[in-house]
Amino acid sequence: MLIFKLLLVVPLVFFTACSSVLKPPGTAGEADKPATAVTEVKKPLAGDTPYQTASFEPEVMFMLMTAEIAGQRGQYAIALEGYLEAAKRVKDHRIAERAAAIALYLKDQEKTDKAVRLWLQKEPNSLPARKIATMSALIASNQDAAVRYLDELLSLDAAGFEKTVLELAAVLQKEGKNGVLYDAFDALSKLHARNANVYLVKSLLAVQLGNLEQAMEDVQKALAVQPDWDRALALRAQLTAQSGEIQKAIADLEVAIAKNPKATKLQKLLAQVLIKNNDYKKARQVYRQLVRADPQDIESQVAEGLVALQLEEYDDAEEIFEVLLELPKWENQARFYLAKLEERRGNVSEAVSWYEKITDEAMALDAGLAAALLLAKDHQYPAAHARLDALVGRYPDQKLKVLVARAELFNQQKEHQKAFGLLSDALVLHPDDKNLLYTRALIADRLGKLDVLEADLHKILQQDPDNAEALNALGYTLTAKTTRYAEAEKYLHRALRIAPNEAAILDSYGWLQFKLGRYERALEYLQRAYAKQPVGEIAAHLAAVLWAMGRQEEAARIVEEALKNEPEDEHLLEFKRRVMK
Repeated sequence: MLIFKLLLVVPLVFFTACSSVLKPPGTAGEADKPATAVTEVKKPLAGDTPYQTASFEPEVMFMLMTAEIAGQRGQYAIALEGYLEAAKRVKDHRIAERAAAIALYLKDQEKTDKAVRLWLQKEPNSLPARKIATMSALIASNQDAAVRYLDELLSLDAAGFEKTVLELAAVLQKEGKNGVLYDAFDALSKLHARNANVYLVKSLLAVQLGNLEQAMEDVQKALAVQPDWDRALALRAQLTAQSGEIQKAIADLEVAIAKNPKATKLQKLLAQVLIKNNDYKKARQVYRQLVRADPQDIESQVAEGLVALQLEEYDDAEEIFEVLLELPKWENQARFYLAKLEERRGNVSEAVSWYEKITDEAMALDAGLAAALLLAKDHQYPAAHARLDALVGRYPDQKLKVLVARAELFNQQKEHQKAFGLLSDALVLHPDDKNLLYTRALIADRLGKLDVLEADLHKILQQDPDNAEALNALGYTLTAKTTRYAEAEKYLHRALRIAPNEAAILDSYGWLQFKLGRYERALEYLQRAYAKQPVGEIAAHLAAVLWAMGRQEEAARIVEEALKNEPEDEHLLEFKRRVMK
């Protein structure tokens, strides 16, 4: 299924961590800032020191000056020696901290440990020192040292332990060392067999590694220690849903909520899983109960409004969003949702008017793009292009995002060659931009340039092997345009493993099964896809399978119903012309 996807989406399951990166050794002034899992170190700036040099002996001041000059020249090994020697002679822990940060950047575990030891002599309970020591040990794959430091971090700061570990994981992911962290955590869990939080964090690390089976095993251990812990129950339900067992996730959440009716996090997760299961009515009931219990729960009010919008209960949705207009924090989001509501009602001018009232800079660009694309959908192409011209002037740093939207305008105008040229010119300057590559691949499909489509999608997958959109686009194209079905199945299997409930991927896989003559299996996947996203292309695929199975009346009914919502859909019209006649 190849479609433009210029939409704002909110995924069901989030497993996030604070991000931090290793950078070249930094300004002395950076040491004034609280250290995180890894101190961010940048190119030194002259005259910016975190310590009072006037209190140092002349010999120490000379060492520090030499180290600063070496750092400014990029001679970090020399700078490190100077800071280490100075740290031995002064009480100020910040010099040892600076030495530790530079040693970590140089990936010199021996000198990182030396700097950390000096640091801890001056500041025995320092968490930042232990974080840097932990990171250094993990980068060096020194599991024993890593476990020792993790154990100390857990003892000193149990409340902040999860945040610390996720910070470490964010950096280690860039270093390709997440597996080392998980192995260290496995050893740590043996030292803390009755600590539910250790198992929960271990489960989150397994998720980051893509090992959902191990993540489930770890969260079950957390629940064995603390059976009614709502965070662990929520994580287990998320994992269950992510593995495709939606009904089981719903049942588990309902049991957990029955035991703990005040667990609002579990109720909100239940509503999200119900939405994932397309049970919008029940999801709205859950949100309504949450709002009744806490009228100040604005997020649940917003969610109820969006569900009402999905249910086409437009008056209810409008009433909710209009209340939000009175709240300064929510007024711009309310305007955005009211614009979407008017889109659904078919009121183009009213929708554009709401988009124009959005003043929040973070939302205004998306609102402007949405307004332009809506005008294009209404065949007001000159007005749509004029809006994009204005957006380029207003947001020069976002010109590529606007360019992709312009390519979509050309696509809607059937000017595919113009869109292709626009994207190709942009790729000369930005050859690795995934959005440009993906969009050009879709345009190349329209132009029959299969070689370009494959090259662009393979380039995306070289950068991001688990890019489900690229895998799906490649698998679908090979299904629809070639007989390379075995290759297509390989890509679509990978896409399904990454996003097992994505309608576009279910559609592609169902269409492949149809091409392979597996009608019952094709019907199963296409029905699931259509239930999640009842759009024209999926309806046409579903109708084709039903027709081939001798269920012509059912197929015709699906096509006619779909045409009521999308009377100009080319897939439906082609099916009706070619098959139904």
